[in-house]
Amino acid sequence: MQFARTRTRKANESTIPMINVVFLLLIFFLMTAQITPPEPFEVTPPEASVDAPATGQLVLHVSAEGEMAFGDAHGEEDVLAALDDFVEEDELMLRADRGVPANLIASLLPKLAQAGVRHLNLVSTAR
Repeated sequence: MQFARTRTRKANESTIPMINVVFLLLIFFLMTAQITPPEPFEVTPPEASVDAPATGQLVLHVSAEGEMAFGDAHGEEDVLAALDDFVEEDELMLRADRGVPANLIASLLPKLAQAGVRHLNLVSTAR
């Protein structure tokens, strides 16, 4: 007696391992990425021939018109009030536009020192 052979079907490949890999990659990139808030306004830093970039996590923005922003604070009074709790050991990065008059920056420095800023780094681009 001869029986008809039944064809065996190929098993479908599971997509679960691929989904797991994509999910792990997503988690990896989310954990390693540095998510920064957008800048409050467009700033074009001045050019300088400096080897070491400015360091620090706290950034004070100064626009070409002299408008200031630090975190959620906008305007000189609000910025200086926000800097009242500044820790002296922290570094502050000053991201000023290249069009800001030097006398505005010079008048800002004593106010920052009075607020407790002891380490100030000017952000610039390489020539």
